[in-house]
Amino acid sequence: MRYSASEKMEIIRTVEEISLGIRRTLDQIGIGKSTFYNWYDRYLTHGIEGLEDHKPAPDAVWNKVPSEKRKELVEMALDCPDLSPRELAIRFIEERQYFLSEATAYLYVVRTYWREGGLN
Repeated sequence: MRYSASEKMEIIRTVEEISLGIRRTLDQIGIGKSTFYNWYDRYLTHGIEGLEDHKPAPDAVWNKVPSEKRKELVEMALDCPDLSPRELAIRFIEERQYFLSEATAYLYVVRTYWREGGLN
C-alpha cells in the first residue's frame, strides 16, 4: 500500500509519541520496521519533502557496453574480418583491457551488419 507524505509523517509522529515501543507500534499499524526507518531517515535528512514519492530514475544498466567500446569492437571486426566472435572478444580483451564475452562480440557485430547493410 502506498502512503502519502502526510500519512507517513503521521505514522512517524505516532511512533515517536507512543510509549509502546517501536516494534509493537509498527506491528499494530502494519508497517515493516525497515520501511519505517527508510521513511524516518528520509524525513530527518530532507524533511517532509523527503517523504514524497518520486518516480524512480533509471540507473545505468550494469551490463551495457558503452557506445565508445562498441564502436571500437566494430572497428576491430572490420580490421580483422577473419576473426571469429570468440577470437575477436579475446583480442579485444587483450588489446583494450575491457572484458567482452564472445556472445557480446557476436551480438554487436551482427547488429552492425544488419543495421548498416553489411560490414564492407
